[in-house]
Amino acid sequence: MSAAVGTRPRLGFLGVGWIGRQRLDAISRSGVAEIAAVADPAVEGALRSLDELLDAGLDGVVVATPSALHAEQAVAALERGLAVFCQKPLALDAAGAREVVDTARSQDLLLGVDLSYRLTAAAQRVREVVSSGELGEVRAVDVVFHNAYGPDKPWHTDPALGGGGCVLDLGIHVVDLALWALGFPAVTRVTSRLHGAPLEEYAAAQIELESGTVLRLACSWWLHAGRDCVLEASFYGTRGGVSLRNVDGSFYDLAAERYDGTRTEQLVAPPDDWGGRAAVEWARALAGGARFDPAAEEYVAVHEVLDRIYGGSR
Repeated sequence: MSAAVGTRPRLGFLGVGWIGRQRLDAISRSGVAEIAAVADPAVEGALRSLDELLDAGLDGVVVATPSALHAEQAVAALERGLAVFCQKPLALDAAGAREVVDTARSQDLLLGVDLSYRLTAAAQRVREVVSSGELGEVRAVDVVFHNAYGPDKPWHTDPALGGGGCVLDLGIHVVDLALWALGFPAVTRVTSRLHGAPLEEYAAAQIELESGTVLRLACSWWLHAGRDCVLEASFYGTRGGVSLRNVDGSFYDLAAERYDGTRTEQLVAPPDDWGGRAAVEWARALAGGARFDPAAEEYVAVHEVLDRIYGGSR
């Protein structure tokens, strides 16, 4: 079903672990949508399955289950006429992402993915600087996402449920940030090295873009970095640089800086309450009558790069 424009859409949540609960709370606080149903076999009183959720008279579904289930569940909801907001990754590979995006397009339904760092104030400012052209020719981009602890759910390290290691869990965020800020230029060459089995715990990749820019990725679980997290997306051009960096090892506190020679100017500093922003914006767009957005093709483009990083090794 589809909510009338100007009315609050009825949303269902598939999975309410930590992330699902955070997104549910954010949407509930915003008031832009009604939380109509929850399906999670681990939650007392909740619906037990996706099928039950799809029969609950909803307008949209938020998918927050283990990664390997996302694509199939998103397609099932879309085929029932429901808009979808999915935790990242949308799928385990580009073929799966393509199926979800094509289904959303054929049904003319709003599809969102929780690539949430895009919605931070720091990332928004960095993108403004990059897209303005004031950096000149962007020659190098360095993106880093190291997690000192590794994933906090056992399914993340189960290939049947997690589907990938640190690249699919962490690298996806910063690869997306870089390509999004640059306007998704074509990728001409990817080389990579992955360590760990059956899922990679450390990965490094070099991604060469048609524009001439070279993008370098490093990401890991369980890295000894002296802090909880190292997160960075830095863009270096012929006339300056700009960077998003986390503050004091935080996953959430982010700053943006502009570089001019040896000088640094702070553009954005924490705090910024961004955790549920992507989900709220999706729900707000749904309430406003939004349908399929062709920008969803960007989700496929990111997965195409990840596939090339993995190099068919999975």
